[in-house]
Amino acid sequence: MKVQRIVANVKAEKLADAKRFYEKVLGLEELMNIGWIATYGSATKSIVQMSFMKEGGSGTPVPDISIEVDDVDEAYERMKKGKFKIEYPITEEPWGVRRFFVRDPFGKLVNILSHT
Repeated sequence: MKVQRIVANVKAEKLADAKRFYEKVLGLEELMNIGWIATYGSATKSIVQMSFMKEGGSGTPVPDISIEVDDVDEAYERMKKGKFKIEYPITEEPWGVRRFFVRDPFGKLVNILSHT
């Protein structure tokens, strides 16, 4: 048996909030919307991973979701422009990532990063 996909499920009363954050700002594509569930994703092949953490690194809380992007600085500017709450400023970490934490519309702490 092989795991083919891992999906993060987030409780959301207003699915339109997901569209604003995950599609309009982060650039994910709406793959499915049948009224009670909307799924966003990318056709880009990715590695299946799950992380288990004692802390978020550098003394930060454990994020709910980590999203790797190709340009973390652009993502940071888009989040600020979208007036989403930045919880941890853009930082180059000693383990080789540049990242920031932001709250999504559902209260989830999202770690947005690029490898340096």
